[in-house]
Amino acid sequence: MSDPRRITHLIDGLPWAGTAERTGPVFNPATGARTGTVDLASAAVVGAAVTSAKAAWQQWREVSLARRTQVLFAFRELLNARKEEIAALITAEHGKVLSDAVGEVTRGLEVAEFACGIPHLLKGGFSENASTAIDVYSIRQSLGVVAVISPFNFPAMVPMWFVPIAIACGNAVVLKPSEKDPSAALAVAALWKEAGLPDGVLQVVNGDKEAVDALLTHEDVRAVSFVGSTPIAKYVYETGTAHGKRVQALGGAKNHMLVLPDADLDLAADAAVNAGFGSAGERCMAISVLVAVEPIADELIARITDRMGRLRTGDGTRGADMGPLVTRQHRDKVASYIEAGVEAGARLVVDGTKGEFDADGDGFFLAPTLFDNVGRDMSIYTDEIFGPVLSVVRVASYEEGLDVINANPYGNGTAVFTNDGGAARRFQHEVEVGMVGVNVPIPVPVSYFSFGGWKNSLFGDSHAHGTEGVHFFTRGKVVTSRWLDPSHGGINLGFPQND
Repeated sequence: MSDPRRITHLIDGLPWAGTAERTGPVFNPATGARTGTVDLASAAVVGAAVTSAKAAWQQWREVSLARRTQVLFAFRELLNARKEEIAALITAEHGKVLSDAVGEVTRGLEVAEFACGIPHLLKGGFSENASTAIDVYSIRQSLGVVAVISPFNFPAMVPMWFVPIAIACGNAVVLKPSEKDPSAALAVAALWKEAGLPDGVLQVVNGDKEAVDALLTHEDVRAVSFVGSTPIAKYVYETGTAHGKRVQALGGAKNHMLVLPDADLDLAADAAVNAGFGSAGERCMAISVLVAVEPIADELIARITDRMGRLRTGDGTRGADMGPLVTRQHRDKVASYIEAGVEAGARLVVDGTKGEFDADGDGFFLAPTLFDNVGRDMSIYTDEIFGPVLSVVRVASYEEGLDVINANPYGNGTAVFTNDGGAARRFQHEVEVGMVGVNVPIPVPVSYFSFGGWKNSLFGDSHAHGTEGVHFFTRGKVVTSRWLDPSHGGINLGFPQND
């Protein structure tokens, strides 16, 4: 068997030619086979990427909005044409099924489309004659070099939450994707180059904590965008801000879905299965807790169980409903939570450790798992498991269910299922969570709104993409001007050009 392929950094538009001091393995989670070896960047390599990015930024920030928009539109077309290729890379290294991977790329594509409107998004305000013969106006300018540190679970979409907007705003970006599945990010970066983005405006460095720390402490990195677990998000926020950086660090979640007695139980059961087990539960917007308001719990659990029995877990290239988890270590960790739930006294309705899987080799599989009678002191409730484990908590009323959700330290996403408009309106007003779905289980906002949670799910003031994203990647400046006498230019009958 030939040696696994080498996966390296992208610096100045070219694969890095150096020799890595440290490397890491990349696996196909469906087979367990090692398919690649990724170079792990040292602090020196990160420093070289930042230096290159700073030089590129000094030129890119002077490029007109008209020219930037041309690059953005070209990138959008390339990504749309090749999204199946990117999706295949995601499935090969992350494990999610192909249809889910295509959906991931498509949602990232939406942010690129939003960024294509950057000329409008960067418009400032103007007040004529604020004082006698004095005008006041506002402008927004780029920051410089910004870092994006993205997680394994959405190797294409999460970088796309940040990179298109940062570039459109005139910044240079150093992207550090997860070392578990780096190929999709590198492939997307190659599309930026093909679209005409100057070399150096987007750098990709692969790595682990050493690379992260180098980005968080480098004096030329002005801002950091991060998505990952809450403990690491807190570390990124505290370290980055201590070194004078603007930071948005999106952390973990424990998303609850409240089902009221008047809800359409078939719709709720479908939603619970889709949101609990899609992408093998490895997403921060997954529903991991179903809060059932009695007397519907038994009937709802029966419908969910029936649907779970029809799911097929296996290789994502074979039309399975759910793929493997990303690594063997993570699979074993999730399985340990199932054991802990049983030991704590929860009722194991469907045991995912006993599933059958459609795959070759020794993949990292765990079938969908369902618990009932889950207590709020159990680890399967308190911890973000990040796997296909759904817990049912029974409550007696809407008020008790709301209290359960609001008492949780996370506040990323939530949903309510009901046919009562008044109850839904009350819930969206009273719940202490950043993203709310009404009969929608995964309320990920469209690109022109902003993504982000509350409480321990977000560190920093700015959410991702949308208007908040544009403001995060720019600084405001206000100019007060007075001209004593207007000057007149010569005659020019030509049509104005956008230069």
